[in-house]
Amino acid sequence: MSHGFKLRFDQMRENSPAKTDGEEEPVLGGSDDAMHSLGHARNLCLVWPDGRRAFFNYAYLISADFNPGNEMNLIKLGFSSQTVVLKGYGLESLFMQLLDHLPKIIAMIDKRYTMNDESSQVLEIIIEE
Repeated sequence: MSHGFKLRFDQMRENSPAKTDGEEEPVLGGSDDAMHSLGHARNLCLVWPDGRRAFFNYAYLISADFNPGNEMNLIKLGFSSQTVVLKGYGLESLFMQLLDHLPKIIAMIDKRYTMNDESSQVLEIIIEE
């Protein structure tokens, strides 16, 4: 057995096969920037035209209901403590994206700026307790 194999085996046993000699492990609570990296949280941020923002974690999304309605569409998102109501046009594609937790930001637009294309347009966001 070669000497290099034995060192590699020891590193794998210590659960650090990519560690090179002289490299130190980061210390929890230290001032190392590696510990302050972005997390894997999946959040949905709601934005109003006046600059107000609110976010909800997808982990607490319990149910969603899509109502095509006659003129405006309606999506009700049931989070564990609140219900979010989205009203607008062409919201079926947004509903399907919400099914896969894809949207990160949903921005409300002013009613006077609605477009005639097929894109989703959220005209009203209501948060109910």
